[in-house]
Amino acid sequence: MNLPPPPDGASIAQRLIDVRLHLLDRQVLDRDGVPVTTVDDIALSEILPGPLPEDGPAPTITALLSGSFRFTRIFGGRPPMSRLDRIAWADLAEIGTAIRLRVVRDTLEVGWFERWAAQHVIGKIPGGRHDPE
Repeated sequence: MNLPPPPDGASIAQRLIDVRLHLLDRQVLDRDGVPVTTVDDIALSEILPGPLPEDGPAPTITALLSGSFRFTRIFGGRPPMSRLDRIAWADLAEIGTAIRLRVVRDTLEVGWFERWAAQHVIGKIPGGRHDPE
């Protein structure tokens, strides 16, 4: 399912997106359909504090963010931006029930926590290094 075409011949970059409806908590798949992560937040183009000027450009989405939101959702606060994984907006191919990327998972730095947990935690459990038979 793709988003509807932009109104009045506007380009895809000018399409309005409801972030909560179309992006947040969506599964992200690489170009081969392999799950990568889920979307936790977005990064916007630089905007100044205060009300948006009526004659200025609207903020645009520059990246999807994913990362260590687990503990901050439990204990409060916000993780530092340096701890969040970023997927560049240009890497998106399709927004539907899942978000599909133009790139493969291995080219992204997303999912480091899952890879670390698989290697250092799950891999230490007997039978944790192979699929069940």
